[in-house]
Amino acid sequence: MEVSDVHHAYGRRVVLRGVNLELPRGTLAGIVGENGAGKTTLLKILSGELRPDHGKIHHHGRFGYCPQAVVLNDALTVRQHLLFFKAAYDLPDLRRAEECMEALHFREYADERVNVRSGGTRQKLNLTLALMHDPQVLLLDEPYQGFDWDTYQRFWDLATRLREEGRSVLVISHLAYDAERLDVLWRLNNGLLHDHDTKRAA
Repeated sequence: MEVSDVHHAYGRRVVLRGVNLELPRGTLAGIVGENGAGKTTLLKILSGELRPDHGKIHHHGRFGYCPQAVVLNDALTVRQHLLFFKAAYDLPDLRRAEECMEALHFREYADERVNVRSGGTRQKLNLTLALMHDPQVLLLDEPYQGFDWDTYQRFWDLATRLREEGRSVLVISHLAYDAERLDVLWRLNNGLLHDHDTKRAA
């Protein structure tokens, strides 16, 4: 993915002032910034959910997007969500989804409705839905909110495995957690991305 000179404003409030970034194949990257810095706006633009005022975004291959706000149907079970997205993605099977469920340890909840599950389990499903079509680029907005420590570690193991498979993963967060796991870390400040020292951040 390449991003060139992206600008965006909400009325007179300028949020992004010329963002540039490159996410090569097999990269685990992060963007951190204070609340209100424009991280979610940038991710919505990268995913195509929001159109920038100026600039270009180029995706190479499929991408997955895991928004911060979990968008699930409380009347459906975990499995019904997977079957719905299987049809939407036109997938032959649920192999990749089942691998994600195994990695994040929530297969036992497959036939339970999501409205009775914890926020952490709902977030696991949210992440699985973004991954189940095997994207080349994965965009994650605060992906581990609600995770317990064990699941948090499993998330990073999964992200590392995706990188080793040649996938590119971009994690957006307001704090530089586990920055030493990242290949590159940027800080979004005053509408621009700045290189961030991962050793110092760790």
